[in-house]
Amino acid sequence: MKTRLPAMRPGFTLMEILIVVVILGILAAIVIPSFASATEDTRKAAFTQDLRAFEMGILRYEVDHDTFPPDGGSGTVPAGMEDYVNVGKWQSGSPIGGVWDNETDDVVGAGMGIHFNGTGQTRDATYMADIDKMIDDGVVTTGSFRVFGDRYYRVLVP
Repeated sequence: MKTRLPAMRPGFTLMEILIVVVILGILAAIVIPSFASATEDTRKAAFTQDLRAFEMGILRYEVDHDTFPPDGGSGTVPAGMEDYVNVGKWQSGSPIGGVWDNETDDVVGAGMGIHFNGTGQTRDATYMADIDKMIDDGVVTTGSFRVFGDRYYRVLVP
């Protein structure tokens, strides 16, 4: 009696599997950088949205009290502003690094912005110019969004 060999089961060869892995690697290399860029764009948008919300709180405070809030330390909500801003969001820092800061003085006037004081990631002038394009003229030395040392303020009243 003749013995039969078992039928070969269909399957993938090693070469076919390697080709699929290489194709998936190429697709991942194309897609992942676009996700990283989208994440950074989201951080910038969140920063501008938070900045506008804090500006509105300061302006509401000014209408109610006929003066701008006093300077608070960087990352500290100014006295009396608790009812005008989201305190938790203010104290947790900005989406792009640094801490929130309001300023009322002879240099800035009245402003709201960010202080890169070693808290979180520090951003360079090019990065901040991209944010400036979203809310002002794209130049951090002119307009209403300006650089003052390691701080960037939206000047509310010069």
